Amino acid sequence: MAGRGKVIVIAQQKGGSGKTTLAVNLAVTYARLGLRVALLDTDPQGSLGRWFLARRERLGEAGIEFSTSSAWGVSYECEKLRRLADVILVDTPPKVDADLRPALREADIVLVPIAASHVDLWATEGVLDLARREQRQVAVVMNRVRAGTRLSDEVTASAGRLDPGMAAAKLANRVAYGESLGQGLGVAEVQGRGPAAAEIAALAAEIAGRIDLQMPAS
Repeated sequence: MAGRGKVIVIAQQKGGSGKTTLAVNLAVTYARLGLRVALLDTDPQGSLGRWFLARRERLGEAGIEFSTSSAWGVSYECEKLRRLADVILVDTPPKVDADLRPALREADIVLVPIAASHVDLWATEGVLDLARREQRQVAVVMNRVRAGTRLSDEVTASAGRLDPGMAAAKLANRVAYGESLGQGLGVAEVQGRGPAAAEIAALAAEIAGRIDLQMPAS
């Protein structure tokens, strides 16, 4: 599929919000739909890289491109990857400062995961402010939602009042995400048509619509 690859940047000030989980599962889902997919890890923690190595060890061939970069090398890496891939997912460090700006400038959309806690919600403000300054489209993604709990309901309601639109698709608090991550897989490869795979598929379709990501003809 020719053309300029779309860049999805995943950013959140607070660690443990689910950035890597989002990156790998969206990558796997898009790859299974026939898109050329690349992952770019700018987080020194290297969780995305460890997932990729586990994937290669398990499958032999990852089926997804992988690169690493410093915060300030993102623009150069994205320029290369846009020519090789239809969609590039960028995992960023859990901080908000000038180092995040190069990634935001490359983004067609910025995904901001919020685990269902007020701390995550408060930590979102810095990311949203930087994205707003760079005039980038943002989607807040509710993660680890516990249906029917007052805390999840309160955080979801508060997130819905943020300036950028919240993604309609939400990810529940499911063991399948952590288990598949440790195996170098996505939930779609482990669960098939299970509820976690359905959540990710819904989010992938929603994001593709927002950034006009063209799917291969079936």
